[in-house]
Amino acid sequence: MNTHHAVTELSRLTLGFVPLTDAALLVIAREGGFFADQGIDVTLSRENAWSTLRDKVAAGLLDGAQMLAPMPLAMSLGLGRAPCDTLAPITLSRNGNTVVLSSSLCEASGAALGDDPAASAKALGDIKRRDSSGHRPRLAMVYPFSCQHYQLQDWLALGGLDPQRDVELLVLPPPRMVEALQSGTIDGFCAGEPWGSLAAHRDSGRIVATGDQLWPGQPEKVLGVTRSWVHRYPATLAALLRGIAAASDWLGASPEHSRKARDWLALPPYLDHAVCHLDDLNLNHPPIAQQLYGEGVLRPSPTLAERFAEHLQRHLSQHGRRLDLATLSECYSPVHFDAALHQ
Repeated sequence: MNTHHAVTELSRLTLGFVPLTDAALLVIAREGGFFADQGIDVTLSRENAWSTLRDKVAAGLLDGAQMLAPMPLAMSLGLGRAPCDTLAPITLSRNGNTVVLSSSLCEASGAALGDDPAASAKALGDIKRRDSSGHRPRLAMVYPFSCQHYQLQDWLALGGLDPQRDVELLVLPPPRMVEALQSGTIDGFCAGEPWGSLAAHRDSGRIVATGDQLWPGQPEKVLGVTRSWVHRYPATLAALLRGIAAASDWLGASPEHSRKARDWLALPPYLDHAVCHLDDLNLNHPPIAQQLYGEGVLRPSPTLAERFAEHLQRHLSQHGRRLDLATLSECYSPVHFDAALHQ
């Protein structure tokens, strides 16, 4: 049944996503008909690298996209590319990241997942300090301006490790993490699901810490759209937000819906075989505790951006700049969310 509230400026649009379980709300909204209920036909375009997705949104080749939570702010500030004012009018997920070390490194160091993420970080730090060869573990993250990068830095610091001096950090797209770990190209990574649990399933790596342990309840993915797009297509944005919110409500209504969502994610255009080790989306369960539904989960807020904003401020200060708090507030303002959902 078509339940859209207003005529939208666009009837067809394309959103980008990176193959991760927290693309689920976009996939559910498309496959479950929640976008169609709002009178919009949404195509989802799989992008394997965050930088590619970012540039396509900025160039107008995508109407919007699933984005890393810090990405709209980084784009607006001109970090990593020319400035492009970008907004995050809805949160798509909270938590969901894992820190993974190779099985061989875990065995050598004793690093393991426990209640305190500092224990595994200290285990890595201890073996690094005992190693006189000068070898630096190679650890991958998904994008320089990401919660994965910042959570990995914070985890290393718990073990007394300097990210610049004691390890080698490199950027890899999430779908390449497990393969790189298996081949020995990297010694560990921090990425969103399903890549951490897939590494553990294949016995090529072990989860030693999670984003929920390091930054509990942190917004992880958002819908990112340029400010000019929002001004040009306000009714279309409202329809998108209502469709995503309906998908979230549906997902939280029944455990069976989590299994159905997993089946949709396993379709070839989305995550394909990368989720075959999962029976469902395994939401809200520790230690990963990924959240895609629940009271207040989707509503953006500048306050919830403060943790990664601190890391961005450190980066800016190294270049003689300061974080523009007005830009921060605009990026993560709930004004569009509240208007669309009548909050």
